[in-house]
Amino acid sequence: MNTVENEFLTAAVALAGPAPQGEAIPWAVDVLRQGVVAGRLPPGTRLSEARVSEALGVSRNTLREAFTILVGENLLVRVPNRGVSVARPGADDVREIHRVRLALETSALRWSEPAPQPGLHAAVADGRAARRRGDAPGMADANQRFHRGVVELAGSARQDELMARTLAELRLVFYSMRQDPSFHEPYIERNARILELFEQGRREESAVQMHDYLEASRRQLLEVLEGPGPGPVRAPGTASRARP
Repeated sequence: MNTVENEFLTAAVALAGPAPQGEAIPWAVDVLRQGVVAGRLPPGTRLSEARVSEALGVSRNTLREAFTILVGENLLVRVPNRGVSVARPGADDVREIHRVRLALETSALRWSEPAPQPGLHAAVADGRAARRRGDAPGMADANQRFHRGVVELAGSARQDELMARTLAELRLVFYSMRQDPSFHEPYIERNARILELFEQGRREESAVQMHDYLEASRRQLLEVLEGPGPGPVRAPGTASRARP
């Protein structure tokens, strides 16, 4: 583990405070998860059991349990004879992430009662401010806050927890493009339009807009991971179709 990671863990522990009595495992999970979400533990980072347990001030048994939980969340991977490292999500992971997001976000918009949403407006405003600054990480953060807020409309703690885990995994996918403003810019105004439709009571339209938004995002991410490919073979004179 390099100096930056050691410094991050030391700072994270100082901010979080010592592990509460009897809650060392969830505490360690949260510290490491936040490191992934913040981009301080990037994809491929190898996590030395000895060094991480020392930095967090927890036993190796506690750390192993924390690692197991985060492996189950697809944030870490355990490779035989090589230990534990931060995951590198691939194309299949992107497809699965977007299936989960489609289910959570479109259903929240379809079935939640329309009402003013100041939190979602704040996320849109922060995204626009980050766009003016050319701040790609700021736009990514604002977009994720917006989508987390959409799922919160459903008022389900289980769905909120699933969305938080899904967005944490998505952070790993976004890591390589966090400095590319062009990836995030188009989605800011799409967020604003979805919010406008929902607050007007046009729930089905807002859900359809979200479906199209997530499909576009999925295709864009897959092109980054897999390349655009040769495209489908089609008969002369027929219109082309977007790659699924």
